Amino acid sequence: MNQNSHPFTVQPGGRLNGRLRVPGDKSISHRSIMLGSLAEGITHVTGFLEGEDCLATLKAFRAMGVGIDGPTDGRVVIHGVGLRGLKPPPGSLDMGNSGTSMRLMSGLMSGQAFDVTMTGDASLSKRPMRRVTEPLASMGARIDATDKGTPPLHVHGGQRLKGIHYDMPVASAQVKSALLLAGLYAEGETCVSEPAPTRDHTERMLSGFGYVVRRSGNCVCLDGGGRLRAADIDVPADISSAAFFMVGASIAPGSDVVLEHVGINPTRTGVIDILRLMGGDLTLMNEREVGGEPVADIRVRSAALHGIRIPEALVPLAIDEFPALFIAAACAEGETVLTGAEELRVKESDRIQVMADGLTACGIDARPTPDGIVIRGGRLGGATVGSHSDHRIAMSFAMAALRADGPIRILDTANVNPSFPGFVALATSCGLSIREGADA
Repeated sequence: MNQNSHPFTVQPGGRLNGRLRVPGDKSISHRSIMLGSLAEGITHVTGFLEGEDCLATLKAFRAMGVGIDGPTDGRVVIHGVGLRGLKPPPGSLDMGNSGTSMRLMSGLMSGQAFDVTMTGDASLSKRPMRRVTEPLASMGARIDATDKGTPPLHVHGGQRLKGIHYDMPVASAQVKSALLLAGLYAEGETCVSEPAPTRDHTERMLSGFGYVVRRSGNCVCLDGGGRLRAADIDVPADISSAAFFMVGASIAPGSDVVLEHVGINPTRTGVIDILRLMGGDLTLMNEREVGGEPVADIRVRSAALHGIRIPEALVPLAIDEFPALFIAAACAEGETVLTGAEELRVKESDRIQVMADGLTACGIDARPTPDGIVIRGGRLGGATVGSHSDHRIAMSFAMAALRADGPIRILDTANVNPSFPGFVALATSCGLSIREGADA
């Protein structure tokens, strides 16, 4: 796709106001399809994110013989086939741009009786998979990748898996989840310990489907050979999608928004903690639990932000939200320093370098480091920035226009709608002056 294709143009200034509900949580939507398919009985899902990444997971299980009705307005009905009920797909499984699908499915497919090949788009085909395939191999899985350890992945069926105790060298929810999902099919106990907390949606949902999961400190364990029983899943709004509006409302004077029904899983709330450390005004209201996941309405009002040194303990809890947080840093008084975030270099793009390039184009002093960035707050100018087909980069720079002194034009935004359906319409409804398309 042409890097200049499908631009956004966002006019400078304005503020955000109103009550918003962003689309459903992507991580929970993926897992609802996976576990619902492998459960016994019928699972009903509401709030499902109808973006291309989650639809790639849904289509993969349909291809393996699972009856799935929908999605219709976020509602999905899954006719589970049990842990041993999947059938060989007629061809390869296309994961599109979804690293979550590829990595978690690597674990699930390792326990099947049949071979499967998983492919992805040009971006996914460059993303590293060894951190998943190597520990899976130690369980007995056989997975072929390219010489660089990237997709396509060919998973050999009929392998006898054995549980392992794995100490993750780098905190990663996707690696942890892949090993636990393989552990469903393994002999004995599979345990994963993590150096820092990561999102625990897999463990919570396994428990919700009746599977015994044991947690002790930084370690989570399960035994193979159990059963999953159908459950109803109400997917909360995605905090990663809400993060753009949290930052936008924080930086634009006169803003006051309420983000409704947002998942506030404690392994995901780093963005709230970091914005508060920077002086942000965020209030959690109507806290409740829905389907095993904590949920709240989040009120965000504009505030004078100041730069901070971001605590490394918060990095895994905000790993997907850093592009938006970099915009907050650019609008803050003083210097913000991020370290311990080398994982950002192997996301949909090198998010450290791409954000630094874009901020520099806007006149901000942004210096990338091997594992982070140093951003000195300043005056944002209008600019044309490249998103490198990364949806989070594009949406972050859209919010930057609220504090810019000229229009911000963002190139190659076609991946925004698959990730966040209706972003432009929702942003427009609360006050952002954004247009999309070649004539924008």
